[in-house]
Amino acid sequence: MKNSLALIIILLFFLSGYSQDKNIEAINFEKKILSAAHRVGDPGVATASIYRIIALEGENSTYKDSLAYIYFAARQYAPCFMMATEVLKRDPDHQNMLEIKGVSLESLGAYTKASETYEQLFAKTKNNYHGYTLAKLKYTLKKYDEALKVISEAEKLNDTGKFKITFAINQTHEQEVLLIAAISYLKGIIEVELKKPELAKASLNKALKVQPDFVLAKEKLESLN
Repeated sequence: MKNSLALIIILLFFLSGYSQDKNIEAINFEKKILSAAHRVGDPGVATASIYRIIALEGENSTYKDSLAYIYFAARQYAPCFMMATEVLKRDPDHQNMLEIKGVSLESLGAYTKASETYEQLFAKTKNNYHGYTLAKLKYTLKKYDEALKVISEAEKLNDTGKFKITFAINQTHEQEVLLIAAISYLKGIIEVELKKPELAKASLNKALKVQPDFVLAKEKLESLN
C-alpha cells in the first residue's frame, strides 16, 4: 500500500513537471507569433496572441499591460479601460495605466469617473499636464471651485515644455497651444464662471503673454472688455 502511494505521488510530480514544460513551450510559441505580428504591423494577430499568453500565464500576466497599450493606440477605449483596470488591480501605482484609464473614460464620456482617476494620478505625479486635465474635467462637470483650486496648483508646477494642447478654433481649424498658456486660459474661463472678471482678464492676458496668437484667449478677453 505504501509503495503504491509513493508511486502515485511520483507520478503526480512527473505529470506536474510535464504540464509546466508544455505550458512554457506554448507561451514561448505564442511569443514568437507576437514578435512576428509586431514586426509586420498586424495588431489583430498580436492581440489574439497576447490573449492566449494571458490565458496560459494566468491572472497576473504582465501581458495585460501590452494589451492595454495596443487598445489605446487603436483608440479602442472600452477594452482599453477594461484591461487597464485589470492591471491596476495587480499594481495600483502603475501611473501609465492610470493615465490611459483616465483618457479612456474621458473619451467614453464618463467624466466623473475620469475625474476620479485623474485625481489619483495627479496626487502621484504632481505633473502640470495631469493637473490641467483634471481641472478641465472638473470644469466640464461644472465644479468650478474645485477646478480653480486644481488649476491654481497646476499653474505653480514646473513646465517641461513637452506638452501642447490642441483647441478647436472653428469647425475646420485647430490651434496647438503651449501647455502653460492653456493653463492660464483655463484658469481665466473658470474665473469667468465664478464671476471674477478682473481675475479672468489677468489670467487671459497671462496666456497671451506666453502665446500672443492664442485665438480663443484673444476672443474671450475681447468679450470681457
